[in-house]
Amino acid sequence: MGGANPYIEQAEYTPATKKYKITFMPDEIAVEVDPKKVPYDRTGLPGSILDIALGFKIGLDHACGGVVACSTCHVIVREGLETCNESTEAEDDMLDNAPGLTPYSRLGCQCVPDGTSDVVVEIPEWNRNYVKEH
Repeated sequence: MGGANPYIEQAEYTPATKKYKITFMPDEIAVEVDPKKVPYDRTGLPGSILDIALGFKIGLDHACGGVVACSTCHVIVREGLETCNESTEAEDDMLDNAPGLTPYSRLGCQCVPDGTSDVVVEIPEWNRNYVKEH
């Protein structure tokens, strides 16, 4: 479970108010996000891609607990990026450390879709966690 990083400016975001779908690539796992159930896992910002992935048991690495202190939850938002909050300077600084950076890269812990359209997210191959802990 993550917390907040007191050393950075916290991201501003608009939480979703209606159900929408996120598809996680390359496995094409589609989940319906219900804003009434947010937060799912309490890691990263409430309703973030990381929060949703963990809530649906989708393997997305996250070494720092979702507090913008690493780049392990790097994802690529293939569709629906315009529905997500703007990245902060702290997020951009951490993304500079992520391999395979693209113009559509975000930290899963900080990227919060507003639910106005469906979203497609690619989890880079180097970042897929197939280990399931019980």
